[in-house]
Amino acid sequence: MESNQRSDEATSGSRFRYLTHFDAIRSAATRRARGLVREFSTPRSWALAAVHLLVFAGAYWLSYLLKFDFKVSADDLRLFGKSLGWVVGVEFVIFSVLGQFHGWWRYVTFSDLIALLRAAGMALLVLATVNFFGGVPYLMPRTIPLLNCMLVVGILGAMRASWRVFREVFRPMINGKGYRWALMVGTDLSNGILAHQIQSYAELPYRLRGLLGTNGTPVGTHIGQIPILGKVEQVEEIAAAYRVTDILVIAGTLAGPRLRCLMEACHRSGLKLKIIRSFADRLEGDSRVPIRNIQINDLLGRDPVTLDTENIGRLLEGRRVMVTGAGGSIGSEICRQIMNYHPEALILVGRGENRIFVIERELLALHSETALYPCIGDVTNRERMDQIFKKHRPDVVFHAAAHKHVPLMEANVGEAIRNNILGTKCVADLADSYGVLSFVLISTDKAVHPTSVMGATKHVAERYVHTLSQESATRFTVVRFGNVLGSAGSVVPIFQEQVRRGGPITITDPRMTRFFMTIPEASQLVLQAATMGAGGEIFVLEMGEPVRIVDLAHDIIRLSGLPEDSIEITFTGIRPGEKLYEELYFDDEQTLPTSHPKLRAAYHRPYSLAEVRRAIGLLERAVNEPDEALRRKLREIVPEFSPSFNVVERPEAAVGKDRQEVKASA
Repeated sequence: MESNQRSDEATSGSRFRYLTHFDAIRSAATRRARGLVREFSTPRSWALAAVHLLVFAGAYWLSYLLKFDFKVSADDLRLFGKSLGWVVGVEFVIFSVLGQFHGWWRYVTFSDLIALLRAAGMALLVLATVNFFGGVPYLMPRTIPLLNCMLVVGILGAMRASWRVFREVFRPMINGKGYRWALMVGTDLSNGILAHQIQSYAELPYRLRGLLGTNGTPVGTHIGQIPILGKVEQVEEIAAAYRVTDILVIAGTLAGPRLRCLMEACHRSGLKLKIIRSFADRLEGDSRVPIRNIQINDLLGRDPVTLDTENIGRLLEGRRVMVTGAGGSIGSEICRQIMNYHPEALILVGRGENRIFVIERELLALHSETALYPCIGDVTNRERMDQIFKKHRPDVVFHAAAHKHVPLMEANVGEAIRNNILGTKCVADLADSYGVLSFVLISTDKAVHPTSVMGATKHVAERYVHTLSQESATRFTVVRFGNVLGSAGSVVPIFQEQVRRGGPITITDPRMTRFFMTIPEASQLVLQAATMGAGGEIFVLEMGEPVRIVDLAHDIIRLSGLPEDSIEITFTGIRPGEKLYEELYFDDEQTLPTSHPKLRAAYHRPYSLAEVRRAIGLLERAVNEPDEALRRKLREIVPEFSPSFNVVERPEAAVGKDRQEVKASA
């Protein structure tokens, strides 16, 4: 009984699987039939079908002519007439089923050629099989199906490619006066792809004479049909020889110094320099070739640093993350980067309601599953911050809230102490109390040998976070970096606004230099720091060579499309608290390499937590005293803080010493 029952069940199961498989085939056939109906629902589809029918008939007749050397006998002619209908019918059905009667010939690619070969090959296989084994009364000579297949591919391939050939080759020759002749910098695969796309994109105002090599590619070779005319350093001679007006560069092809030299050469020769978004960026879905003017970020004095973010996902995914100062330039970019790692919740803390409103709306537009909690609050208000910590229980905290403008803090010493020191202490203490996994303080290179109130307060904040890490289960780290290009209130937007007003550009001193980094670099560095170290480290990005502010001003004038002498540059003298040169390390800070080649870790000089708390307590009690009294107290706590610090002689020795430390530690 049981065996019979199992047999019946097996039979029923196999029958069910058969019926299910049959239903799937029938459903697929039904969908394809509906697709064929849709394909022939427009006049254009009928026209393409008619063209293909004519090609099939013509290719079949031409295959007879070639087979018999253009001397077709009467018998063979009768055989052609009797077999023409079923040969053309087979090809028509196969090409129709394989979707060959739709698509735009102006966009034909190699994939279209492969599809054509597939359809023609399938038709050849069916015709040969029927002809040899099907018992058809009107047999063709055996070579006819092969000749017919080759002719169909040749004729249809030529017809489909003709429109693209016209657009890419003949239209530029006909409308040559409407295009600007250009050179493209770079000879790698992505450059070749974009170069051919520019040639085939009729709406662009550019056509390429050739490519300029950057890495020793032999001159005279070709990428496709686009020649390599020389090296990028020969741009002036090549442009003159080929009557070129524009130079196109894919973003990231040239490092900052080489791009700066190219820009100067173009300026001398009257050439226009344009930047094309990189091929990788265009994979986001935009099919255009966006060509833009060169931007100040392109002239960074070193190769942009892409940090290794492999471990960031493990730290942030599924966790609750808090960002203070979330509406600021760095804080908002940190929020954008964090969203890529799918945290459970992101708590946006800031005291400026408008900026928190803006970043919340931007992040909501991503339609992410991450919960967003905008919290208006001052980091110096312990009751409010405790309320936020208690409600949201963050696992990771990025502390970006701070006062950062040097001259403004010189005139508001008490507020600098309140926000930068007491605010940091408040948030750090709460992170410790609530068992936060990782806490990152965003600091500045101005905290090294500070000559400003802002730098001194950030130094004390660094010191407190370091000492707290010695007694806390929370991993406390500090990120220290230089000026951020394009951040609110930084030198670049100030210079750009001065140029828009017609000048002058104001610079405090012609010897002034700064380290620069981009906003994405800064935010990635912050996220990277959260995953590294055991606590107590100060992570510093290797910033390359410092940039002269005067050179930056000249670059911005040129990027605005103006002659350099059209905007006056005036020197106003160093403002209170400013340095001529910036430093990234103290003399006695030991620097060590990390797992990332462009990131180093510095270890703060040892202080006891009780000592630092006592010093901060003095500042807290005196925070409402006059500015000069507060400066004296800061100098007592931070002996290096000296507005009269000899910054002109300092950097050469300091930089040399830092380099020695780097070599020794490496």
